[in-house]
Amino acid sequence: MQRISSKYAASVSIQTTYARRNFMNKQRLGLAPSMPSDGLLFGADYNPEQWPRESWPEDIRLMQEAGINLVTVGVFSWAQLEPAEGQWNFAWLDEVLDLLHAGGIRVSLATPTASPPPWLGKKYPRTLPTDAHGHTLWYGSRNQFNPSSTQYRAAAARITEQLAARYSDHPALAMWHVGNELGQISYDDETACAFRRWLMDRHTSLERVNAAWGTTFWSQQYSTWEEILPPRSAPYIGNPSQELDFKRFTSDQLISLYRAERDIITRHDTVHPVTTNMMGFFPGLDYFKLAKETDFVANDWYTDPGDRQSWQLGSLTHDLCRGLAGGTPWLLMESATSAVNWRPHNVAKDPGALRVDALSAVARGADGVCFFQFRQSAFGAERFHSAVVPLAGAETRVFREAAALGAEMAQLGALAGTTSQAKIAILFDWSSWWAAESAARPSSRLKVMDQLLAYYQPLLRHGLSVEVVHPDSALKRFDLVLLPNLFIVGQEQATALEHYVADGGHILVGPFSAVADEEAKLATGRFPKILSNVLGVSGEEWLPLAEPVPLVFTSPDADAGVQDTHATLWSEDLEVHGAHTRTLACFAGGRLAGQAAVTANPWGAGEAWYVGADLPAPALASLVISAVTAAGIEIPVPQGLPDDVEAVERAGKLFLLNHGPATCSVDMPGNHGTTASITLPPYGATVLSQKTNRVFS
Repeated sequence: MQRISSKYAASVSIQTTYARRNFMNKQRLGLAPSMPSDGLLFGADYNPEQWPRESWPEDIRLMQEAGINLVTVGVFSWAQLEPAEGQWNFAWLDEVLDLLHAGGIRVSLATPTASPPPWLGKKYPRTLPTDAHGHTLWYGSRNQFNPSSTQYRAAAARITEQLAARYSDHPALAMWHVGNELGQISYDDETACAFRRWLMDRHTSLERVNAAWGTTFWSQQYSTWEEILPPRSAPYIGNPSQELDFKRFTSDQLISLYRAERDIITRHDTVHPVTTNMMGFFPGLDYFKLAKETDFVANDWYTDPGDRQSWQLGSLTHDLCRGLAGGTPWLLMESATSAVNWRPHNVAKDPGALRVDALSAVARGADGVCFFQFRQSAFGAERFHSAVVPLAGAETRVFREAAALGAEMAQLGALAGTTSQAKIAILFDWSSWWAAESAARPSSRLKVMDQLLAYYQPLLRHGLSVEVVHPDSALKRFDLVLLPNLFIVGQEQATALEHYVADGGHILVGPFSAVADEEAKLATGRFPKILSNVLGVSGEEWLPLAEPVPLVFTSPDADAGVQDTHATLWSEDLEVHGAHTRTLACFAGGRLAGQAAVTANPWGAGEAWYVGADLPAPALASLVISAVTAAGIEIPVPQGLPDDVEAVERAGKLFLLNHGPATCSVDMPGNHGTTASITLPPYGATVLSQKTNRVFS
């Protein structure tokens, strides 16, 4: 088929969020597509190579019927595009892209580098990853690549070059999708060499590496660079600072893979945006760093239908995407229409759940929703994964629901490009997360994500808008900043927090925060030493609990409605030293009886709250909402929402979403002190305008 040669500017509902840190940035900044006026994206991964070409026209007809306007193509097609080294086969992809363009379907064209073909691993075994025990991870699955392998990088660059040169001006092209869910790790010798180079750049000398890692402990001091290895399996506990640096290194290596492919693409294409799909709170890669390298943030999120509260983690993940995107729109690149295949027990979604899951992302800033995948695979590892078109065909509930959602996405098209600014921030940092959950800590039961979700849930229940942001972010635009469990706080970050509070901001700091510096070294002195002045409190000892200890709230500032409660797994031996620090709650039993557990300290024009215990949900909710009130933030739903209901505002539209199987009644404040009672059926959704006119139900 003759190649289409004329260039078309993409019309994509995604905007450049961060300037690229490379030499082409200024050139591309003015050329990157801006938010179009033609609505939201709605799509799926499309893998036509799994099906006979005779089915392709029917696929496109069904895409049109479902309202799909974007498909991701080529993610796992390396072996089809390059069946042997240097032998190229693009005829099938030419035909697919031409058919999609003729059908009015835009394409997110992927580089297939997440799943190398078997010939690469057989011919170049150094491209294969090695685990921490020294075992090679072989081909026969996916992700069988070593991020530090020069041979892998060369092969990935060659196929990316071929794709970019061939398709950069194809009229179906809307965006580029680099790799897939970057996250591979390797401990091989080539990785060890790359790790040493990274350490040289970060620390500049071997002496500084030894100092940063504290290698005088357990006789670990290195006398030559060649002695340094990745943290492979060892007889006992490894060096936590070394492990932290290796996680940072691995993250940077994966980001450099993305940059290498992106830069090849941008040499050929200065028009279409480039991104890759993130995975929310994925522990293997620092997404705040990666987001700065993308033209827009794209994320994969799979609600767990077997967990009734899974949607709450989904909402938190979407608010992370808002933070990664700097408050601008982002794209839900992958989600599921029903069951997945990779959990131990794969529950299918109830009727209607597909819709509310998607609308939750849109309400929280997504300019598009895509599914994995369009047509369910009949073979391979994901043959039991749901799709837009199930194996049973289009005459199915799942396809009908997907098509109905496509029509609603078109109806909400005016939201494309709009943003909503939050007044509340949650601080989160991947390095801090890694360091907080290293081995041999006071308690493995106090988990960063558990704390994050616990502090987020009261905000969610009252319809309060949140962004999850990096601790280096400018905080001035927020009225309240939460640090649920920020283990690492640097000196500049601490100074910024002090200034933020002094200028009228409010912070709420959770337990086991500000414990260590950037190298995971614990601060000497009373914790959290670096924030003790602004908090007006400091501690002597962390005390994980063998059994629950009672607490009593002693101040109406923390909501007198919650009087008695218990800390269940964590407490801290605290001393109040601020002249004006108030004790909001104290321990009522155990060795800490009578000592402060929750405090509030005025600092300049603002206030800093500290929580030295894990609090059960009702007490923590009262505390969080008290901090919201103290910060002067209006609460959209003062009486709280039903357990399964989400309320989110975007661009003058209020989304009310019922994530549960029971009918719910929601009382929403109206104009002039009135209250509007709204009934939501099971998995029902209502979108209201600012004047409380219903958009659709």
